[in-house]
Formats: sequence, structure tokens, C-alpha cells
Amino acid sequence: MANIMEELKAKIKGKAIRIVFPEASDTRIIEAAQKLAEEKLIIPVLIGNEEALGSIKGCEVLNPETSQDYNEFVQALVERRAGKCTYEEAQEVLKNHNYFGTMLVYMNKAQGLVSGAIHSTGDTVRPALQIIKTKKNVSKTFGYFLMLRDDEKYIMGDCAINPNPDAKTLAEFAIESAKAAEMFGLEPRVAMLSFSTNGSADTDETNKVREAVKIAKSQNSGYHIDGEMQFDAAFVKSVGEKKFPESHVAGNANTFVFPDLNSGNIGYKIAQRLGNFEAVGPILAGLNKPVNDLSRGCSSQDVYNTAIITAAQSLMD
Repeated sequence: MANIMEELKAKIKGKAIRIVFPEASDTRIIEAAQKLAEEKLIIPVLIGNEEALGSIKGCEVLNPETSQDYNEFVQALVERRAGKCTYEEAQEVLKNHNYFGTMLVYMNKAQGLVSGAIHSTGDTVRPALQIIKTKKNVSKTFGYFLMLRDDEKYIMGDCAINPNPDAKTLAEFAIESAKAAEMFGLEPRVAMLSFSTNGSADTDETNKVREAVKIAKSQNSGYHIDGEMQFDAAFVKSVGEKKFPESHVAGNANTFVFPDLNSGNIGYKIAQRLGNFEAVGPILAGLNKPVNDLSRGCSSQDVYNTAIITAAQSLMD
């Protein structure tokens, strides 16, 4: 973990990247923000009361109730929601720190947002989906984990959000996961996982993954994406050569796309608990601008690391 974070710190340092923390009343957030500011890695933007937070050096403090941007944000939110939010409703919504913080990112006054220490995943992700929205060629956001053990590192997704993505969505996940792998210094080799390898079974489930591979390859992303394949065929060189000899990915995969949330969530937790991998995440992907969700049981170090990853995401694309 230490090496990865040092690499990301080098990428973001000196870039004056502004990351929003809507939960500035939480001591874990304050501790992380102070450390990030002291190390000059980002400019933390704390949402809260100026009198309570104004003494934190290197951080900016914004209060929705007194912000000069408030009225501009209200109008912009009404326009962005396109008939789903009246002016009066927008005025009320923007008193919510997560919504106000998300508007800061949407209006290019910050580059990313980290929340979830005291809010649910829905409270963090909902404003992002309504306001920031997904990228042009991405229909859904998803959550991946960076899996670390000694010198090994892998990407696994979706392990957090979508119960049963269709083939088109899986193809999107494959390409976005490859981009994530690049951010962490990997040369992406993306395996689309299944209980079948290279046509060994013919079911609705395997056909979905097979179709996802076709769609992903048709995008001409330049990434090595292949499947469908079982995990051992994706991971073990001798098995990959035997079961899928024509594949550049089989036996060499470092990025794994699961066919559904059941397998994704189970898979990363098996690696974490039985394989002693450190699971960093979930890291959200597919949004126009980065927003990441913390666990409510997070530590200040988790907040610190997530902010660094969020800042690095803002430099992608």
C-alpha cells in the first residue's frame, strides 16, 4: 500500500487539486484534511461552520448558508435537474452538505469529493448521479477494489453497486476498470469472469459475458480485454494456456470484471480474508468527476488515502 500511495502522491503534488469534504464536523475528516494540507498534496475544502473550522491551516471552509455561490448553485441545480427540482426545492436541497459539495465539483470549483464517514452510500452517491452523472459512454457507475499483497496488485469490480449488469454495462466496466488499472501503474489485462471458459458452457449467464467481451472489443479502446473465462484460466498461466491458448489475457490477467454483484462481492472478500489481500475501496468509477464513498467505520488514514486516490482520479482522461 505504501508504494502505491507514494506513487499517487507524486502524481498529485503541486497540482492544487481541490477535494471537498462535506462531513467536516467529523474528527476523522479534520485529522485527514490537516495532514493532506500540511503535506501540500491537495487543497481540502471543508463544508461546515467557518467559526468552528476556520483555524485549520491550509484548508478552505465553505458554509452553504453564507456562501456567495449559493444562489448561483441553486439556479444551476434547477437547470441540471431539468424539471425534477423547483427553485424552492433546490434552495432547500443545497442546505444539505453532500449536495452543496457535489455542486462545487459540478461547477468546477473543486475536482472531487469524499464523503460517507457519517452518511450512507446512498446519501453520497445519489447527489453525484443526479448532478455530476456518468460519462458519455458509461450508463452506470460501479465500485472496484484495489487488491494489494506484498508486491502484487489487482483490480476487481464491480464489487459494490450493480446487482446484475447487462452485457453493455459489463463492457463499460471492463474499459473503465482498465483505466483504473493504469492509474495504479498496471498495464491492464482485463479478464471478463464466468463459470465458463472460452465457450465451455452455453447459458444465458455465459452468453451475457461473451457478448460483453464482443462489445468491449468493438470499442477499440486499445486495452487487452478477453473472456469469458474462469478465474483459474484468467490467473494461472498453465491453466490459461490450456483452456484459452489464443488469449493474451488468460493466465496473465491483473484486472477482473465479475458478471454480477454476488460473485464480485464474494470474490474480493475471499481474496481479502483467505488470501490476506488488503482491499482498498470501493473506489467509484464511471462518473464525469470523481466522488468516493467512505465506510462509516473508516479511520482518518482511510480518509487520507481515499482523498489521494480521488485527486489522482481527477487527473485521468
